[in-house]
Amino acid sequence: MSKQLKKDIGQLRKLDFDLANYFSNTIIPQLFVDADMVLRIFTPPAMAQFSLSYDDIGKNIKQVEDNIRYPTFVNNIQEVMTTSEIFEKEIQTTDGNWFQMNIIPYVDHERNEINGVIITFVNITVRLNSIKELEKINAKHNVLMFALSHDMKQPISTIKLLSSGLLETYKRQDSEKFHTMIERLQTASKGLNTMLNEFTSEGEANLQNNVELKPQNIVKLCGTILNALRDEIVSKNIQVLKDFKTSEVIFPRNTLRSTIYNLIHNAIKYRNNNQNLVIKLKTYNIRDFVIFSVEDNGVGIAEEHQEMVFEKSARINNNIEGTGMGLYVIKKMIESQGGKIELKSTLGQGSKFKVFFKKEIEETD
Repeated sequence: MSKQLKKDIGQLRKLDFDLANYFSNTIIPQLFVDADMVLRIFTPPAMAQFSLSYDDIGKNIKQVEDNIRYPTFVNNIQEVMTTSEIFEKEIQTTDGNWFQMNIIPYVDHERNEINGVIITFVNITVRLNSIKELEKINAKHNVLMFALSHDMKQPISTIKLLSSGLLETYKRQDSEKFHTMIERLQTASKGLNTMLNEFTSEGEANLQNNVELKPQNIVKLCGTILNALRDEIVSKNIQVLKDFKTSEVIFPRNTLRSTIYNLIHNAIKYRNNNQNLVIKLKTYNIRDFVIFSVEDNGVGIAEEHQEMVFEKSARINNNIEGTGMGLYVIKKMIESQGGKIELKSTLGQGSKFKVFFKKEIEETD
């Protein structure tokens, strides 16, 4: 055997030893697949993460069973060997963990050829879960802000009307009505302050996934909302019919109030000016749900627009003031508690919204 050949064999053994030593000591799951698509070596963490065993060494990578949920894994290895370009992809394993997979060409620089690939897996499960949690928190925050800004409009409008009325009664020196309106103004101001305090406390708990769900009396809450809308109901000669078969639902109070207020106020807002508005409020039980429905004989919604009304910033009737956020917000809030909302409507005849509240809320991590 020539000296040069002995030298080459020695260098090759040293390279093999260095590679094997590196693979046996690294804490990162890695695989080395040679140019013939044969699995030559892998790091010990790869055994735990991908269900590999030492019996897999020497097998074609196509024959190696793993728990990677990624069907084009072999194709990507072949692609890297052909193009010499690094391939990156987020993949998931059957146990639900996520990894950043990098397939890097293993180049023999003396011969200037690819001898295989090294595949590295970095566990990113914690990072992705953190991102998902942040996305949930941001979504909850946005819905909370939309709900708060929407619900504040009515008491602010009431305070404005009462302020104007107070000026008129003062000018007429109507002492009795003046004091009556003062009391109503104080009640409206107190209600607004209570709403802000409840939104602040409940909103903070909601963002921290720490909302304590208690039974809420939907009948009393409907009464409070109808009382707040009393001036509008009386002035527009609106008839409200109530048929409550059940009174309690398990739901966050502010979310429930926002839902009821939005649905009743929408019925008032989208009334048919050619006839007296009739609003029917009803509660009843169906299997695992408490149903709350609001039915009206208003302008109705065309069939092609009925799904659109629940979309963000959707506006069906631009002649009526609004942001298009109300139904979008309450749909998000209802679904976040395991419920749902349905709409049945006929253009020119009216609409019926049904809210399904779950009788029991499942605990989530």
